[in-house]
This record gives sequence, structure tokens and C-alpha cells, in this order.
Amino acid sequence: MAAAEEARLLAWLRGPAAPAGPELSAYVSELAALGLAELGREPARLAAERARVGAETRRLAFEHYRAFIRSAECTGRAGHGFGGIESRLGSLLERLPALQDACRNFMRDAEEIACSRRMNSLTLNRHTEILEILEIPQLMDTCVRNGYYEEALELAAYVRRLERKHSTIPVIQGIVEEVRQCTQLMLNQLIQQLRTNIQLPACLRVIGYLRRMDVFTEAELRIKFLQARDAWLRSIQASIPDDDPYFHITKTIEACRVHLFDIITQYRAIFSDEEPLLPAEGQALNEGAIFHSWVLQKVSEFLRTLERDLRRGVGGRLDSLLGQCMYFGLSFSRVGADFRGQLAPLFQHVAASAFRKAVEEAVEKFQEEMNSYTLISTPAALGGSAGVPVPMAQPGTLQPPMVLLDFPPLACFLNSLLVAFNDLRLCCPIALAQDVTTCLEDALGEVTKTILAFHRAEEAAFSGREQELFVQFCVAFLDDLLPYLNRCLQLLFPPAQIAQALGVPPTQLQRFGHLGRIDVVALRDSLAFLLPAPPVEEEPLRPKEEEAESLPALLPAHGQEGSPEGALLPIAPTE
Repeated sequence: MAAAEEARLLAWLRGPAAPAGPELSAYVSELAALGLAELGREPARLAAERARVGAETRRLAFEHYRAFIRSAECTGRAGHGFGGIESRLGSLLERLPALQDACRNFMRDAEEIACSRRMNSLTLNRHTEILEILEIPQLMDTCVRNGYYEEALELAAYVRRLERKHSTIPVIQGIVEEVRQCTQLMLNQLIQQLRTNIQLPACLRVIGYLRRMDVFTEAELRIKFLQARDAWLRSIQASIPDDDPYFHITKTIEACRVHLFDIITQYRAIFSDEEPLLPAEGQALNEGAIFHSWVLQKVSEFLRTLERDLRRGVGGRLDSLLGQCMYFGLSFSRVGADFRGQLAPLFQHVAASAFRKAVEEAVEKFQEEMNSYTLISTPAALGGSAGVPVPMAQPGTLQPPMVLLDFPPLACFLNSLLVAFNDLRLCCPIALAQDVTTCLEDALGEVTKTILAFHRAEEAAFSGREQELFVQFCVAFLDDLLPYLNRCLQLLFPPAQIAQALGVPPTQLQRFGHLGRIDVVALRDSLAFLLPAPPVEEEPLRPKEEEAESLPALLPAHGQEGSPEGALLPIAPTE
């Protein structure tokens, strides 16, 4: 309580403007300890003390006025200096924020520089490894262009591993893109190698590289292989000159037989086709069907080429061409692609067309000769052919009737038919028996019409001799020319072979009509009104033993000495 009252007393005595301090507190404590009398004398003492201090102060001021002046000057200068300092401090404070920002930027740049320095130091330490990675695209390109595909594949696999680990790094992305371009170049080079004359070991290496590249499925790889090899085969076929059909087809056969067989061998050595050709129901088509489809396509293309060249004409070398094609088909039977059965219709059609054309030309030539033929131009006597040298018949030869020499149109017509027969026997399948017979019957029908037209045009002007000669002309046509043509047909198409092809006994061939022989009766009926005597019965067919003996003379084997024209009739000169 006493302390509190003392504090309130000090506050009251001090007043609001009185200075506070320990000296005042000590003086107040001292006043509190005085008595009343002492307190009454205290104001006088304070006044005396005040006067003494004032006098002392004035004495000191007079004695030390220079010091006070210097002190005042120093204080003024100090105040002026402190004012300058304060203004500069204000300017400094204004610039401190900019300094702070600059210091922060400096610290950030310093940190970046330090980080960059650490990265540069690390890069310098790993310079060799980094350089190897950066040189991968160039090394890959060098390997691909120089054919080092094994090393190129290893580099590509390494880059794929890098891509999986560091796919977000731009440098790695650039390297991966360049390596992909080199890989595409390598793929093109490998496929291009398959388009050249490549052997089996090289094919195995190329397909191995393609499989390791893993860009094709197994089916796509097979298709790419067949496409590339097919392109090479087509280039070889395209280089064959196309001017001569026979030369073109023979070279095509040789190229296909050799190179196509090599391609098939390469395919079977590289790819395995152990699955069945036809898949089970509901199962996807197996990969082995790709190869079989391609082989069928190549066989079809060859057959189309053969058909086109046969239509253009191969001359009299049809038998040689047939032998080469049969050998080609036989060689393909070793790979399960025997197509010899498809050759027969092509050659049969060509042989029939060539024979038909030759017969039509013979008919046209006969018609032309009949237009300018006069019976007076025949030999003076009916036996006039005795003066013409007749070729000596060889043993077993089917000699043409010499009586036709008295009638040049018939002789020339028979010569043309014999030329057609000699060309036909080079390739004469038994299936042509009906077509050849029908063609001959049509041609002989036209000849008969020509003879009738000649008779109608010249009948009114016939003399007795000319009428007799015309009758002999018709008799020679019916009794000599037609039976001789029947014998020729029997040599080309022996009845025994026809019966064997039909699966019937030879004695039952009559059931099939005039198969392999001309219907002489129908032609004789057309000219019957011109003949004075009853028509002679058709000459009976010769036994097959006699036909077999006559065959070499009429139709000598191809390449045998003696010309096919040895069986032709010499044409009597006309005046």
C-alpha cells in the first residue's frame, strides 16, 4: 500500500510534463524523510542552490566561451551532416527493393549456372557414351547402305530399348525417327534383293532379316516374297522378244520352267506348309493356300500366253512346242502342279483351226481354178497321164490315185489337203476325229457345189468329148478322191484308237455314225444325175494291219528323211 501511495504522490508532484528519472525518485524519497522544519527551510535552500548553480554556469561560460562556440559549430555541422545522411538513407531505402529483386535474380541465375555447370561436367564425363548414342543414326545408315544388316538389326533393337526407357527426351525421339527411316530403307533394299536373280542361301538370309524386323505377319511375309519373286519373273518374261511367236513361247517355257521351279523350291525351303490345303469348317484360311493360289495364277498366265502365241501362229513346229509344254508340265508334277491336262484343249483347238484354215484355202483355190478351167485343156486321150512321170511308190506307201493327174483342179485340191494332213499329223489328238471329218465334209460339199455350178454354166456349150471328160471328172472325184481321203482319215485316226477312246469294241463304231470317215453316199447323191452308170459301192475299210503298214509312207515321222510332199500328186502343166 505504501509503495502505491508513493507512486501516486510522485505522479502528482511530477505533473504531466515533469521529467521522470531516478534522481527525482531519490529526491522525493529524501523529502519524505525530512521533518516539518526542514521542509520549511527546503525552498530557501533550493533557491540558494539554484543561484549558486547559475553563477557557476555563468563563470564557466565566460571562462570557456570558445569551447561553447566550437561545440555549437560542431553541433550545427553534425546536424547538417545528419540531415545529408538522412536524405541519402531515404534514397538508399528507395533503392533497396530493386536491389533485393536484382539479388534474387542473381541468386536464381547463379543456381541455373551452377546446375548447367554440373550438367556440363556430367556431360563431359559421359562424352564418349553420349557421342555413341548420337552417332547411332549415322552408323545405322552406313550399315544399311553397305549391306551389314546383322549390325543394323542390333542397332535397331538397341534404339527400341532406348525409346521404351526415355521416350520423353526430344533427342532420343529424333534418334528413333532417323533410325526408323534407315529401317525403312533396309526393308526396301531387302525386298529389292528378292526382285533379283537371288539364290536359295541368300533368300534364306533375306527372309531371316525380314522376320527379325517384325514388320510383317507370316501371311504378309509370304505374300511379299511371292510378289517380289513374281516381279523378277515378269521382268525376265518381259525381256523376251515378242516378234516371233514360236521364239517367244519357247523362251517363255524355258524361263518359266527354270525360274518358276526355282521360286517354288525357294518358297518350300523357307516356309513350312504342313497344314492341310483346305481348312476345317469355321476355321480361317491357312497360310499354305497363299502359295497354291499363286502357283495356279502363274499356270493360268502361262496358259494364256501359250494360247495367245498359238493364235498368232507357230508354223509347222506345233509338235516341238507340244513336247516342250508337256515336259514343262511334267517338271511341275514334282511340286504338285501338273497342268498337262489343260494343254490338250489348247493344242487341239489350234490344230483344228489350222486344218480348217488350210481346207478353206484349198476350197478357195479349187474354186478359182474351176473358174478358169476348161475340159479341152486336159490330155488329148483319157490315158494321157501315161506321159507324165509318176513318182515311184515306196514299199508300204499309200500312193495317191494317179488318175487325178488328168484333172488339175482335183489334183491341186488333193495336194492342198495332203499338206493340211501332213501339218495335222504333227499334233493330231484322237479327239479331233469328228471335227476334222466334219470340216472335210463341209469342204467337199462346197467342192460339190462348185462342180455343179461349173456344170450349169458350161452344160449348154459341152461337146461330146467335153461331156465325156466331165463325167470322168466326177467319177474321179467320187471313186478316187473321196475313198483316198477316207483312207487318209483312217491313218490319222485309226478306228481301233477311236473305239478305245470311246470304250466300245471296233465293231460297234457304226453306232456313232460317220466318225472318222467321210459320208461318201451323201456326196454321191448330189452328183448322181450326172453319172451314166449306177454309183459304185463305197470302198470297204482296210484292216488295221494294212493301215499300220501304210502310215509311215503317207505321214512320215517329224524329222525323218523325206519330204511330206513325197505323197503329193504332181500337177500336170496346163497350156
